Amino acid sequence: MQLRYQFRVYPTPVQQIELARAFGCARVVFNDGLRLRQQAREAGEKYISEGELSRRLITEAKLTPERAWLGEVSAVVLQQALADLNTAYRNFFASVTGKRKGRKLAPPRFRSRKDNRQAIRFTKNSRFKVLDNGRLRLPKIGDLVVRWSRTLPSDPSSVAIIRDAAGRYFASFVVQTTQDETLPPVDSEIGIDLGLTHFAVMSDGTKIAAPKFLRRATRRLKRLQQALARKQKGSANRKKAVVKVARAHARVADTRRDWQHKLSTAIIRDNQAMYVEDLCVTGLGRTRLAKSVHDAGWASFTAMLEYKAARYGRTFGRVDRFFPSTRMCSACGRVNEKMALNVRAWDCLCGSHHDRDVNAAKNVLAAGQADNGNDRGAQVRPGLVPAPRGEAVTHPHAACATRSAEGISVL
Repeated sequence: MQLRYQFRVYPTPVQQIELARAFGCARVVFNDGLRLRQQAREAGEKYISEGELSRRLITEAKLTPERAWLGEVSAVVLQQALADLNTAYRNFFASVTGKRKGRKLAPPRFRSRKDNRQAIRFTKNSRFKVLDNGRLRLPKIGDLVVRWSRTLPSDPSSVAIIRDAAGRYFASFVVQTTQDETLPPVDSEIGIDLGLTHFAVMSDGTKIAAPKFLRRATRRLKRLQQALARKQKGSANRKKAVVKVARAHARVADTRRDWQHKLSTAIIRDNQAMYVEDLCVTGLGRTRLAKSVHDAGWASFTAMLEYKAARYGRTFGRVDRFFPSTRMCSACGRVNEKMALNVRAWDCLCGSHHDRDVNAAKNVLAAGQADNGNDRGAQVRPGLVPAPRGEAVTHPHAACATRSAEGISVL
């Protein structure tokens, strides 16, 4: 499988100027390609192919006085900018036609030099190289100092140089893993219920408190943002204040990512299979709990579990978001009425007492095992329980009485 390894790089002031030039050239080529295709569409002309774009915007443009400076950067960087444009168009067309799942994608938009994140990509054609002294050699940029935290499992197929909003530079390598990294099998399987008070509740009763990294940094972020608001627009002090705010947010994001990596690795190592509920994070992000939902980072955590399970030979599954994991009794299978969020424990008619989150995790585990099948043929989901006679409105007189009480005329 393909993996991405990211490391911090430290370019010199001269190399930063060269990288800024490469960022700008890639952005101009991307915008020129987008503009050409939009003009062709408005004029009723046919769709401009990838090869035609490359010829007109790179090969021929370098010969004109207006775009002669494109020759100062590596041609691979410009080709990859057009490749990103083509990928954006393919994703948009696939979304419009319904071939791409998920929410609908908007058409590609122009890139701005004021974007917080700038990136370029080098492939093997550019002949980038990791030197014996640990430096990364890039064409027309030079040898970059890299802080290696681990070794690459194989030779990288491409590397992207990224500059984030905090002014930091990163080298992101794409490598292909060839060695078998399967972990020794274990007997335990686990269901995970994600929440806000407790970040994760396991089916074995383990509860992991939500760290709330953004909430803990609110005071510092508020002070920095207030200082930013006082600065005059366009001034040098405002630019410095913007960087300070970006660094504070980057610290929160880095801390959250590190914590999620450690937790997901521990879960993968100790369990053969793990199942989570397929939450609609996008929808929850529009509610009054949006700040807490984004602070939790459920989507990034489940993505870590999914790719690590595939990498180390574990089983990962998602349970349908409409599955009543909270309302279903994990002992008898009865589905109860909807419960308010402040109800943290409840009793079933069968006599079982449930912790709300632990019960949901047990149901997620049972549903995940049922969806993935059982090699022994055993029934892992609780069986269906007939509704009591008082709850099942099957008698015609009971139905008529109910409708009459609601003021609905019955013939």
